[in-house]
Amino acid sequence: MPRLNLGRTEGGGRVAETSGLRERRKQQTRQAISDSATRLFLERGFDEVTIADVAAAAGVAKMTVTNYFPRKEDLALDAYQEVIDRPARAVAERRPGESALAAVRRAHEEGVARRDPVLGFCGQDFARMIVGSPALLARLREIHEQQERALADALAGDAGNAGDAAAGGDALDLSVRTAAMLLGGVHRILFQEAVRQVLTGRGPDEVAKAVSAAAELAFGMVEPSLGHYAIRPANDERAPELS
Repeated sequence: MPRLNLGRTEGGGRVAETSGLRERRKQQTRQAISDSATRLFLERGFDEVTIADVAAAAGVAKMTVTNYFPRKEDLALDAYQEVIDRPARAVAERRPGESALAAVRRAHEEGVARRDPVLGFCGQDFARMIVGSPALLARLREIHEQQERALADALAGDAGNAGDAAAGGDALDLSVRTAAMLLGGVHRILFQEAVRQVLTGRGPDEVAKAVSAAAELAFGMVEPSLGHYAIRPANDERAPELS
């Protein structure tokens, strides 16, 4: 069936199509760089590979690599932004009647069910590369600190539902930062546990079982403190943001 030419609408469609194609090409280039870097890191070791090596393997200029990945560590940890954002997004999109803790816990359980690399599910060689590189371990610590700050921002942005409604100013700020530290700490420990389990040689299903047991313990330990913290009111009809 022929398309109707509606003038500016058709032109707008071409612009959107061009923009979409450009974004796909950028994503393909980013993925090609990341794949090349990972292959080289696993073959030679993270510290032995340079940005120039990655650029040559991916068939791009060195500046192209740094445009997509300003830090060498992020070539190996290329999903770092998702690690930072996911718990905060779970808090921001929590359901009416659901606490911040329950939302983060539910999101983690869903990720374990998917064997999600963002939660530490990876190959044994990749896990060895991470723990064998002080630079990557330092970057991981930084990523988890950023994750904690993102959680604090999410909680503070919904401060009317967070903590003691009678608390104001410094007291509310302290409760938000403490809650973010506890939630972020559990996420960090469970990520470390997933990597530790991978390093033992266990398969994904065994790792998932072990991480689920660890999550039951870790989330359970903070339940008395955060189980009733930042509960979204049952009459809150705000639609969750789409990720």
